[in-house]
Amino acid sequence: MKKIKVEIIMPVHNRRELTLQCLKSLSRVDRTNLEVHIIVVDDGSTDGTADSIRINFPEVEIVHGNGNLWYTAGTNLGIKSALKHKPDYVLAANDDSVFDEKFLRKMVECAEKYPCSVIGALLLLWDEPHRVFQVAPQWNTWQGGWRHWQNQTVWTIPQEAWEVEIIVGNCVLYPRAVIEKVGLMNEKKLDQYGDAEYTPRMRKRGWRLLIEPQARVFCQPNYPPQKVLEMPFRKKIKVLFSERKNANNLFYRYNFLVYSAPTKLKGFTAFGIFFVRWIWQRFLSDPQAGKDEPKLSDIFAKAIVKD
Repeated sequence: MKKIKVEIIMPVHNRRELTLQCLKSLSRVDRTNLEVHIIVVDDGSTDGTADSIRINFPEVEIVHGNGNLWYTAGTNLGIKSALKHKPDYVLAANDDSVFDEKFLRKMVECAEKYPCSVIGALLLLWDEPHRVFQVAPQWNTWQGGWRHWQNQTVWTIPQEAWEVEIIVGNCVLYPRAVIEKVGLMNEKKLDQYGDAEYTPRMRKRGWRLLIEPQARVFCQPNYPPQKVLEMPFRKKIKVLFSERKNANNLFYRYNFLVYSAPTKLKGFTAFGIFFVRWIWQRFLSDPQAGKDEPKLSDIFAKAIVKD
């Protein structure tokens, strides 16, 4: 039987221990019927990341960046390097991840079972491994864009592959054909969160976006940055209007919403609502705070993929 070729790529920068932990986890995954090659895009690390990889994982290919790639351009460089090997699939992953032994086989099996699909893993928190992390956001124009779930667990999700509107980029399996069809991430508009626009663009071009719940990946929790409203006035102005790579920057937020939205009109509208809600929260609490979430198994009951 011919093995399925998978290129795994990850951009890294000055997180040597996390990167080594991630590579060690990848070295232990089940590769039955898979031919796996790993590419690390080391974007100007100064902490010895590249040397440590060469010593501990000599089979890993290292591609060097100039230190200014950020996530999107770093991922794009990894994809371009991966395509030179003519793989069947490219798996884009973050280095702050630990992988279940069978995650890759489950993702590939799902992709093979459902052609013309892009596959996302079930992301879980590594300090609370039952809690779901950044999986299956839903677009809601009138709430200001993407709604992320906060209270989902392995017991509240569909137990079979289900279709979503967007796949967060922590661990995504892209068939080579979809990359050849839609191109690379938009690093001009979204140099730090290119994944927000990438899979919705694929969906608009006729590809299904699926989450495979049996492919489990454990992620480092996000540590929320300081709230803009809590910043001193000068810092607040700098973040909102000058720091174009900051997730709280208004220009960046505009691009994020407009280019990831189902339509540009919905993106424009959501940005306006986001801005109004941001001002609203200056005086009152978030009206969505503390509200109960329905189970994802209920929300996506009709989105489960049928054979």
